[in-house]
Amino acid sequence: MFVSGHPGSTNRLETMARLKHRRDLTLPYTLARLRNLEALLEQFSATGPAQAAAAHTDYHSAANARKAITGQYQGLLDPAVVRLKMDSEEAFKKLVFADSAKKAAYGDAWEVIEKSQKTLEAIEKEFALLESGDAFNSRLFRIARHLVRMAEELPKKDTERLREYRESALASLKFQLYSPAPISKELERVKLAGALSFLAEQLGGEHALVAKVLQGKSPAALAAETVNGSILFHAKERQRLADGGRQALDASDDPMIRLASHIDAEARQLRKRFEIEVDEPEQQAYAKLAKARFDVFGASMPPDATFTLRLAFGIVSGYRVDGNDLPLHTTFAGAYQRAKQMGNKPPFDLPKSWLAAQSKVDLETPLDFVSTSDTIGGNSGSPVLNRAGELVGINFDRNRHGLVRNYVYTDEQARHISVHSAGVLEALGVIYGAKALVDELMKPGD
Repeated sequence: MFVSGHPGSTNRLETMARLKHRRDLTLPYTLARLRNLEALLEQFSATGPAQAAAAHTDYHSAANARKAITGQYQGLLDPAVVRLKMDSEEAFKKLVFADSAKKAAYGDAWEVIEKSQKTLEAIEKEFALLESGDAFNSRLFRIARHLVRMAEELPKKDTERLREYRESALASLKFQLYSPAPISKELERVKLAGALSFLAEQLGGEHALVAKVLQGKSPAALAAETVNGSILFHAKERQRLADGGRQALDASDDPMIRLASHIDAEARQLRKRFEIEVDEPEQQAYAKLAKARFDVFGASMPPDATFTLRLAFGIVSGYRVDGNDLPLHTTFAGAYQRAKQMGNKPPFDLPKSWLAAQSKVDLETPLDFVSTSDTIGGNSGSPVLNRAGELVGINFDRNRHGLVRNYVYTDEQARHISVHSAGVLEALGVIYGAKALVDELMKPGD
């Protein structure tokens, strides 16, 4: 199989020091946040259909991210995967250190990255909570932060601004900032209260940053106060504050603006330390490793994915999990059977059109199939071709074992998943009655 597409990003250059940090600190923290948010939104959705509709996008985003991060985490907990990565790194280092010129040019990169992880360990949670905004999961807060920072950044020279406020990014930022899309007050209040509680859970109720953020209030009380009293629900008010600059912000008594201003100095300090002591040294070190890898291996080893066009290849193959052999493809029969087993309830429910057409469908038609092709996030929608150049499917996912491919490629159990072209044609012709479209698709062309 060949998959043509634009894979988003991989981290296969990451050293063992960085991967261990991810495994032991970053990913567990991220999973805790996502599980917390997913449970919060699920509970909120259960309170009524209006609430479920308001939370729909956020809930599915959190659930999808939790699935992806869980797969990455489980992969890094697999000794075989870690050993594969460790052996690869050791072999690479030996080749670099065996050549005096390469050692002098690239040899310190591993040490720089290891040192940066120690700094990151000391500030990572606070940085994620305050600067990345994990403690303030609210669209209103993000708007307030932008307004506060625009008032300070825009008077500066373009090159001296934080990157999100430079001229190249400003039009896009303002388009989002002034969007009239409605914001659910109830959902904002629940999300912010949950995020503030998460702040206290992660740092402890008596931590200085927690005390500064909560200002003697409970998370629920602070969330209610800032959301209920904010005028930032209105796009015209946002634009008025943005156009008024520092003077308008200083005169505003909007509680969300006050909150964003109250913690901005600490957030900026964390960002500055992260950029100077972690991000910049790592970028320089990884640039060295990229050059070293090309110097050692040439074009035989691809660089990390960067949304550029690539052609991945592999073979269609089933795999073995927990003593069971999983087939290389599923069928319509399996889809109907699974829906029945689960009472045709979400997320296993089939549309009424599918249920009505069950007796007409060729149940042995392949629906989805897997292959070892090296795909990643960003490949969804990529065409899948066979060796004859025929379109045989559309890529849409990876299995849970394939999620570790962000860090290391393995084909033992990792698979990319595609909808089978035969399944698409069967659904179009039989379920949706689009026979004319099927005939057009199957008509020989130039």
